[in-house]
Amino acid sequence: MNILIFVIILLVLVLVHEFGHFWSAKKFGIRVDEFGFGFPPKLFGFKRGETEYSINLLPIGGFVKIFGDNADALSASKTEENISEIDASRAFINKPKYKQAIVLFAGVFANFLLAWILFSIGFMSGLPTSVGSEPKGYTATDVYLVIVSVLPDSPAEVAGLRSGDKVVSIESGGDVVSDINPTTLKSFIVSHGGKEVTLGYLREEDQTVNMAKVTSVQNPDREDFSIGIVMDEIGVVKLPLLRAFSEGMVLNWSVTKGTAIGLFTLIREGVAGKGSLSSVSGPVGMVGIVGDAYQFGFAYLLSFAALISINLAIINLIPFPALDGGRLLFLLIEKIKGSPLNPKFANSANMVGFAILIILMIFITYHDVAKLL
Repeated sequence: MNILIFVIILLVLVLVHEFGHFWSAKKFGIRVDEFGFGFPPKLFGFKRGETEYSINLLPIGGFVKIFGDNADALSASKTEENISEIDASRAFINKPKYKQAIVLFAGVFANFLLAWILFSIGFMSGLPTSVGSEPKGYTATDVYLVIVSVLPDSPAEVAGLRSGDKVVSIESGGDVVSDINPTTLKSFIVSHGGKEVTLGYLREEDQTVNMAKVTSVQNPDREDFSIGIVMDEIGVVKLPLLRAFSEGMVLNWSVTKGTAIGLFTLIREGVAGKGSLSSVSGPVGMVGIVGDAYQFGFAYLLSFAALISINLAIINLIPFPALDGGRLLFLLIEKIKGSPLNPKFANSANMVGFAILIILMIFITYHDVAKLL
């Protein structure tokens, strides 16, 4: 189920990205030869106007084939078909540089726009929000102490606790916690170190109170005790339409800024030889995160999809060959030097860049699998 949800989310995000390129190219009168759903081999397709819409075997994204997206492709097309001057004028590389830049940036913009819409829908339907982080003038309702994550092989995991569980009671040897929050639970665990503690919790799928008996262990680097969970007080914030879209924009910008800073820090530390893959997840790791988000509820899943959409947009903006940012960099260089780059150089750079990205993805996927073993 987690894999299916992840594939659907990834498919939607990539198709939205490609639709941004498609729509902007059409608006500028650039010929679009194909809009593909999934990746080849092709299963079937139909043609409407000058564009073929294809359904392909591998449902992991999509692509847009834009006519004349480089000089070599345009030259090859001229030798293979009778292209009129009108068709040549509709080639991507024959459009003004600013129009080419807009077409390249449109995919990234579409992902930012989708994230804003998803966050806004989340606020309208009721978005889980950490207590104290509510929009001004609104208070979270239905507040619970929620287990955000469970450490592997911890007493909490052994007891069967999972991300998304809502703690509703805490008891040990007749001692009971009445005011349940992160501070009181942590203090209770520490004061009952090494003793069995019974946690009552609600789980999303059944909404009945379950009991978990957990015995805390002493932290090796400290003198206190823990059961291996990360927790937070989380409630639901539901906003009216206009406020939902305004707060969705605020959240979209905040997440975008935080993601960009995090990615820049990761790259900088990697270049300096201090990087770590512990916080990086590929497709395999993302499937596990989807499972956690799904356990928290539909609104969490919307927020997760919005977060991935923002990540996809920011990564595509990196000025690296084969990415939209790399092609935008090439356009800037051409504008400054006043002449096109050598097509063979540009194509070779994009091929090498694509190969590096594939190798990096394989390496990250291997790291994800290794963490699971």
